[in-house]
Amino acid sequence: MSGIVHLVGAGPGDPGLLTLRGARLIAAADVVLYDHLVGPEALEHAREEAELVYVGKQGGGPQTSQPEIDRLLVEHARAGRRVVRLKGGDPFVFGRGGEEALLLRDAGIRFEVVPGITAGIAAPAYAGIPVTHRDLASGVAFVTGHERAELDWEALARFPGTLVFYMGVSALPRIAERLVAEGRAAKEPVAVVERGTHPDQRTLLATLGDLAARARSAEIRAPAITLVGPVASLREQLAWVEERPLHGRTVAVTRARAQASALATTLRELGAAVVEAPAIQTVALPAELPDLGRYDLVCVTSPTGAHELFAALAQAGRDARSLAGCRVAAIGPGTARALAEHGVLADIVPERAVAEGLVEALAGVAVERALVVRGAEGRDVLPDALRDRGAEVDLLVLYETVATPLADAARAAAASADFVTFTSASTVRLFLSAAGADALERPRIASIGPATSAELRRHGLEPDLEADPHTPDGLVGALVRAAAECR
Repeated sequence: MSGIVHLVGAGPGDPGLLTLRGARLIAAADVVLYDHLVGPEALEHAREEAELVYVGKQGGGPQTSQPEIDRLLVEHARAGRRVVRLKGGDPFVFGRGGEEALLLRDAGIRFEVVPGITAGIAAPAYAGIPVTHRDLASGVAFVTGHERAELDWEALARFPGTLVFYMGVSALPRIAERLVAEGRAAKEPVAVVERGTHPDQRTLLATLGDLAARARSAEIRAPAITLVGPVASLREQLAWVEERPLHGRTVAVTRARAQASALATTLRELGAAVVEAPAIQTVALPAELPDLGRYDLVCVTSPTGAHELFAALAQAGRDARSLAGCRVAAIGPGTARALAEHGVLADIVPERAVAEGLVEALAGVAVERALVVRGAEGRDVLPDALRDRGAEVDLLVLYETVATPLADAARAAAASADFVTFTSASTVRLFLSAAGADALERPRIASIGPATSAELRRHGLEPDLEADPHTPDGLVGALVRAAAECR
């Protein structure tokens, strides 16, 4: 049985610009053939068992020939596999998607095309430049700036609108010279957007007359989009990316990858470049579920604990109804949200997302028998406090936190970061075990709360900032305030 090939545009770089359909197809694919400009976040949608094949082309770097890419497409599809050919930007805009589609048609292989947001529109938009404007540009032309391209320079010079050049960094002097020679004004505004939509995007404003010198001085590098036309002058009024509170900052996230995604997404939306270097991973532990109906209080001390509790219930053929007669306490808003995902609304959520805060919140609650759901490394503050009040307390240990084998990645993340975030004592211990304390000499250290800060101090490190409230959102707020103070 023949498979199918989906020619999917991954967008220009910002992972939030991948289309929903593109993400769904990547998640269902058996094989993903991806290009150099495809961001790693797009590949995170793929299943663990999917085969990821790099077929990138990079000027002066590794090359995969087009015939080899064609061979792989046909071979995998004829083997009955679901193939995603993942391209930066849009597959049909300077992406050779049309050529690959014709190849597949000739080979009798089914294919579908999923458009992506092309860099020629996205990069200027992220620079605050609309490619069309009612008063300034009624049309836009997308042009390859490749050195070998044969272009009608006279027609381009006369085009009454915006010119957008792809792949033209090395050809910028020639582009400017030819357009001016054919009648385009030397004073016409030009914008060059390097690494458009990425956190390290930068924009150069020039004119056709001084473009070559300005680009050389600024050391503009590929990938970049060059936009020629009056709309380029709007950047000074419409620039918005640089106004995001964490723009220009790099933040390393050390929590477990499954938990880090929401935090990383929030940081990226605020303009940060996020380096994910998880120091920990959680591993489920076998446990015998007690009769939850025996308890008048069930305390869940982490989002992971909430998810593992319901995984254990499902494995035992039970569900949320097992908690029907219990008060349920969550250590903080994140844990409460995790419980809500399984249909349980926490009765008690403290203002401070630490064990001491939950102890305070339970001060007026009568408790005879309590179950504390936690990881193997959990602190004893909560169970000890409940026992001191005369309650009978059982522990349900459902997971353990272990180190990830990423010492080099952890050190590299810290070396490139302005801030390194720690969201638990275990992330501190295991990150330092992998990377060493000297890895934190340059970046500022951000702690989620007192317990994490205490663990840092035990290792001779003083946190530069501590979240208040002691939640991921509180941590983000502390980062935003710290970044503002440094501007």
